[in-house]
Amino acid sequence: MSTAIAIFHGAFGRVCLYSMDRSMVPHAHREGHVVFHLEGPPAEMVVDGRSFPLAPGQAVAISPWQGHFYRHLGADAQTVVLVLYVRPAWFLQASRAATSSLRFGRSGVAVQGHIARLVAAIAATMLDSEADDPLLEERLCDLTGACFDQSWQWTVEGAGFVGRARPGSDFRVRKALRVMRERLTEVPALDDIAREVGLSRPHFFKLFRQQVGVTPNVYLNALRMEAAIDRLAASGEAVADIGLDLGFSSQASFSRFFIANGVVAPSAYRRSVHVAGRA
Repeated sequence: MSTAIAIFHGAFGRVCLYSMDRSMVPHAHREGHVVFHLEGPPAEMVVDGRSFPLAPGQAVAISPWQGHFYRHLGADAQTVVLVLYVRPAWFLQASRAATSSLRFGRSGVAVQGHIARLVAAIAATMLDSEADDPLLEERLCDLTGACFDQSWQWTVEGAGFVGRARPGSDFRVRKALRVMRERLTEVPALDDIAREVGLSRPHFFKLFRQQVGVTPNVYLNALRMEAAIDRLAASGEAVADIGLDLGFSSQASFSRFFIANGVVAPSAYRRSVHVAGRA
């Protein structure tokens, strides 16, 4: 089964070292997302329906709210990956970038030279249980910036890109996003949200995907995962209580959801988390 080798949380977001042996379901994150192959058989990341190789010397970058999933190709063999979940606001502040979003120009990233050295250094820090690397955040920012810059090379927009308009400009979509956030523990029915914002279900789904980039289901699942991850890392609440509070009928259903969207079971995730700056 897939396992969490190490997970670090901090102001940057999350960085995870996973040993993977199974595919995941389509999902999305509000963070920028970069996946690096470390060892084992090659795999694939499917981004917006297109497959990208995840192999030695090749990483995959995914923009915030871009639909994607991991596809395992190694049968019973394990593929070890380093995964960055970078908060756009942190990256833009830390890098002083002129862009208004952390959208990558393309998904394929060549891992060589400076990028390869940064990946090796970050993985080494995570594998050392005694490590307290004061340069970790600097390396993560440098790595994200290097991948970001490379992703815009040889594109029409290039370095002059200043980011797309924020999603959800339609007032009905903005209201739906607010309702989802405010009623997360109630697990609001999407049909009810559509009616509340004055749209039919088909129109609501179409408009939501056009403006946000993912379906309402994927967006709501992302919010539930974020809430679960934050509470697993920052509190001592029982896993079952977290799941019930987020609308799952049992710890088993919560665990199935968490594994499908986040690689490992919630209890395993909690055991692997190191929060930067916390003893």
